[in-house]
Amino acid sequence: MHTPIIDTHESSAPEPSAPGRWYGHLYVQVLIAIAAGVTLGHFFPATGEALKPLGDAFIKLVKMVIAPVIFLTIVTGIASMRDLRSVGRVAGKAFGYFFFFSTLALIVGLIVANVVRPGHGLNIDPATLDASKVATYSEKAHDTSITGFLMEMIPNTFLSSLTQGNILQVLVVAILFGIALAMLGDRGARPLSLLEDVSLVFFKLVSIVMKAAPIGAFGAMAFTIGKYGVGSLANLVGLVATFYVTSALFVVVVLGLVARFAGFSIFSLISYLKAELLLVLGTSSSESALPSLMEKMERAGCPKSIVGLVVPTGYSFNLDGTNIYMTLAALFIAQACNVELTLGQQVLLLGVAMLSSKGAAGVTGAGFITLAATLSIVPSVPVAGMALILGVDRFMSECRSLTNFIGNAVATVVVSRWEGKLDTERFRAVLANREPATARPALV
Repeated sequence: MHTPIIDTHESSAPEPSAPGRWYGHLYVQVLIAIAAGVTLGHFFPATGEALKPLGDAFIKLVKMVIAPVIFLTIVTGIASMRDLRSVGRVAGKAFGYFFFFSTLALIVGLIVANVVRPGHGLNIDPATLDASKVATYSEKAHDTSITGFLMEMIPNTFLSSLTQGNILQVLVVAILFGIALAMLGDRGARPLSLLEDVSLVFFKLVSIVMKAAPIGAFGAMAFTIGKYGVGSLANLVGLVATFYVTSALFVVVVLGLVARFAGFSIFSLISYLKAELLLVLGTSSSESALPSLMEKMERAGCPKSIVGLVVPTGYSFNLDGTNIYMTLAALFIAQACNVELTLGQQVLLLGVAMLSSKGAAGVTGAGFITLAATLSIVPSVPVAGMALILGVDRFMSECRSLTNFIGNAVATVVVSRWEGKLDTERFRAVLANREPATARPALV
């Protein structure tokens, strides 16, 4: 069955409103907004802090459309595949990729923390730390368990999965619905056609919402700088710098090698997604660019069925930046409090982090909550030590989100290529900024 693909003129990542004019590009507008937000927050902190609702409102607008976009993309993708064995094969390859690179990210964070030792010499007495500052995060982490996580994946009702804002619940319902629709055979053609038409409406809605991206980035960045101030980085500059450099090396070296073996340049992919990356940087949330990522990966030649499975799943199970942060931050706290962890304790920390990191959504603060969950199970490292990094967590959240976002984009291309479904000619043309003006045929 032919699956209509969204025309490139209806992209959720708006093209320049006035070709040839630099200020017409979304990424330029977001970059200017970020710079303006930093300036305002630095010189007028009270005003910057008061602009928090602008960033919050934009993220709420995006989250408003995330559930239906994921649902429609997955359902139409799976129903169009017809061969349900291929759905399981794609899911298996995706989870294999996620597990390997998520674990690798945890190991990288652990190694860097042992080599650089960013917390060494701080000599913090855990008894002097104000544990009440992280009490909220600890309480949320305490409620997290494997059983609880699995039960949380199942929504109370079919419709509640689309209203609760839980990506995993949307994923479960969409996969089941898509499989059921595929099993109907020819009788499912009419509802499938209807859902494909509805998906066009929602992607157009996304393109409308994305026009407000510069305003959201401006408000979010003004708030971050106004509330926390660049000066708050001074005492922990070693940790922040170590995390940023480690994440950058992971993207350039590890993901760069993966991209090279898959036949493309990581820098070309980053350039293609520059507007979304700047939006993630401005809002400190990879979730704000999720709908755009799905549309742009499909437009670049990845089939809808694979995009629909890999991207939403990756937002919960393929969080490279969050994983690097977890082991690096945990060892930083231990070093700062003069707690020497044995190799066995570090391996235990790694194992716990592997479990607690699964299911962390790509939203602001999730990494901090996941870190609390990890430390609460490893008693050697004081949970109260998280108060040391609370002031700079917002700045590290931006790097976590960027790394997570790039990791999921790479995963989508790699799985598409493994399946032999990547439109290589179109993919190379789009990354080289030579995108055809006409819509491409479906590859399902």
